[in-house]
Amino acid sequence: MWIDPEWACAYAGAMRWDTLFTDLEAQLAASERLDLDAEIAERMRAEAAAVELADRLRGSLGLPISVQLSSGTVFEGTLSHAGSEALVLNEPRHQVLIPYAAVVQYLGLSLLAVGEPSRVRQRLGLASALRGLARDRTRLAVLAVRGAAAETALHGVIDRVGRDHLDLAVTEEGEDRRAANVRQMVTIPFSALAALRSARMAEA
Repeated sequence: MWIDPEWACAYAGAMRWDTLFTDLEAQLAASERLDLDAEIAERMRAEAAAVELADRLRGSLGLPISVQLSSGTVFEGTLSHAGSEALVLNEPRHQVLIPYAAVVQYLGLSLLAVGEPSRVRQRLGLASALRGLARDRTRLAVLAVRGAAAETALHGVIDRVGRDHLDLAVTEEGEDRRAANVRQMVTIPFSALAALRSARMAEA
């Protein structure tokens, strides 16, 4: 079979061009994928940098988590509330209010982050929760920190809540807040609060 040498050369050249363009298309597609991957990674880093701890906690509502305090004490329970400054854990027989400032480590948090859509809830901090406990005359076990690794446990009812402190009427565990039952009045700065556990466990 006879083949025109010029046609053969032209055909071979065309094949080389096809290969070249195919290679260029592949390189361009790979470059675009890399650019897209880099853009996605950058956006994820930017989004992660904007996530606050409270958002992560709201994304973990209903999950069993472990919370370790700076003193080493560990609370375990189902996360039922995550406010702007404190969380609430549901334990089998009672609840625990824990200020974020007292925590050094969480275990079991979801990667999901949920912002707080309510401006009212955004303004409700630790003091608001404590005023609610004082209003309801809730019997509490209050854990206060003394140094890096020491704690004091007190039982009683919150009488008053200031801007950065509370007054606790100290009673025996399980006693109601009556004048005859109050052993002493203790003022505790918010910065020293490690946890407040509902005293209803003694009634169960």
